[in-house]
Amino acid sequence: MSEEQDKMSVFEHLGELRKRIIYVLIVFLIGLVIGLVFAKPIYLYLINAEVAKGYVLNAFSFWDGIGIYMKIAMVVSLILSIPTIVYQLWAFVSPGLREIERKAALRYVPFVFILFLVGLAFAYYIVFPMALAFTTSITQDMGLKETYGMTQYFSFMFSLVLPLSLLFELPVIVMFLTKIRILNPLRLRKMRKISYFVLIFIAVVVTPPDFISDFLVTIPLLILYEFSVLLSSLIYRKQLAADEELEHKYRKPTDESNE
Repeated sequence: MSEEQDKMSVFEHLGELRKRIIYVLIVFLIGLVIGLVFAKPIYLYLINAEVAKGYVLNAFSFWDGIGIYMKIAMVVSLILSIPTIVYQLWAFVSPGLREIERKAALRYVPFVFILFLVGLAFAYYIVFPMALAFTTSITQDMGLKETYGMTQYFSFMFSLVLPLSLLFELPVIVMFLTKIRILNPLRLRKMRKISYFVLIFIAVVVTPPDFISDFLVTIPLLILYEFSVLLSSLIYRKQLAADEELEHKYRKPTDESNE
């Protein structure tokens, strides 16, 4: 009978997961429609932005135009879907969490969206122009004629901007894991060398294959890690103070009874 209950429990979890995925897909499809509506003004903004000045983009395929519109729409949909994705993930795992863990996770949901937008702005307005200027200067130094396709331009942009935006979630993840006492600043400092290696590896994998892109993504990631350690320290100190206060509270009546 217990085996049947276990199987039923597994099927219930799968059903719950399916429901959460359907919710996310519905929001993503709605976001995709919204993205298609705003794809043209966003495209016009991107090609008229300061970073794009001086570049003449060409279409090398009949599908280039609609392909770029779809990519822009998908990025818009992803941005709009992030709060729903995080909330549905929280709703799926929350039954297995303690009350303090549920509150901690729910509290950090808005920060996930905010940090993604901060990462998006940082990647587009700072990292992307520097990477673009570097690669263009190399092309000019080699005496090559510059003819850029719109697909290549936007693919280069998205492959650099989106991964860095997602990696900006690192402080929120560290704060949450510290809050539920899985991580602490002491452990993070001990793991610094390994963490640096992992972050550098991620930066190399997610960015276009050139040194400057790897460098421009690696440095912010290492700074984000140290910032995460700082945030973890603040939370950890509060936890130690709360533990000490709780210990003092329960120890005081015992001391008085002994007297």
